[in-house]
Amino acid sequence: MQQFEMYLRLERSLAENSTIAYLTDITKFTQFLLHKHISLLAVEPVHIRAFLVALHSGGMKATSQSRVLSALRVFYKFLLLDNHITEDPTGLVESPQLGRYLPSVLSVPQIVSMIKVIDHSTPTGMRNRAIVETLYGTGMRVSELTDLKASHVYFEEGFVRVIGKGNKERLVPIGAIALKYIKLYVEEVRVHMDISSGYSDYLFLNRRGKNLTRVMIFLIVQELAKKAKINMEVGPHIFRHSFATHLVEGGADLRAVQEMLGHSSITTTEMYTHLDRNYLKQIIQDYHPRNHINNHN
Repeated sequence: MQQFEMYLRLERSLAENSTIAYLTDITKFTQFLLHKHISLLAVEPVHIRAFLVALHSGGMKATSQSRVLSALRVFYKFLLLDNHITEDPTGLVESPQLGRYLPSVLSVPQIVSMIKVIDHSTPTGMRNRAIVETLYGTGMRVSELTDLKASHVYFEEGFVRVIGKGNKERLVPIGAIALKYIKLYVEEVRVHMDISSGYSDYLFLNRRGKNLTRVMIFLIVQELAKKAKINMEVGPHIFRHSFATHLVEGGADLRAVQEMLGHSSITTTEMYTHLDRNYLKQIIQDYHPRNHINNHN
């Protein structure tokens, strides 16, 4: 096990937490095999499947089972490279089926109701209106919003430059309404603020003149949802999901939505087509006359 740990740290360059997680998973598997009187070097696909079944029976979720299987794949690759085994027993083991996560979204009227409860007479209210309009108007992540620079808002062109995961940049179109409220915030609120050193280019600032944190954005959104009497869990990310879903429902090209969201794979963006299908299915259920007949002939 010590050699495998060195392999994880040096050759795989895994972080400390990942290394510990891998070693913990392999230890669990070793204990399972010990109970079954099976050697680590004599494992067959059937034994790995039995282990996954045991994990499932113990209440482990499919996502966690997949992580365990990943650890086993790495472990047996290591044994193969070191010539301890001649065949990888994980090769014929399929990953557990993961349920597709369909995120919650807000309807357009719900978003409007949240905007209506904002107190536009205060500097904080004007800033919060600009924040909500930007989140829903661009679909950017909350971390992208907190890092958004004032110099990256191109008012004339109608675009914002967003720095996403892995420092990847993308240009996202932004509508006239969002730009209107950003401009009002910049010209009537931000210009009068005492901005801390090193924060002069951050767009959205707190009272101390520093960029807002993710937690602060969450609290702002949560408070607005509460005031608007929206009875569901509402966080900043829901605007991203709502942005994408409403575009797909309106017939937007999936590749265009992928580009705007900054998804590296179209597969990630495709979950919004599933949301759209659920929406269409609900429309049929609610409005098709044949679905309102008690006894079908």
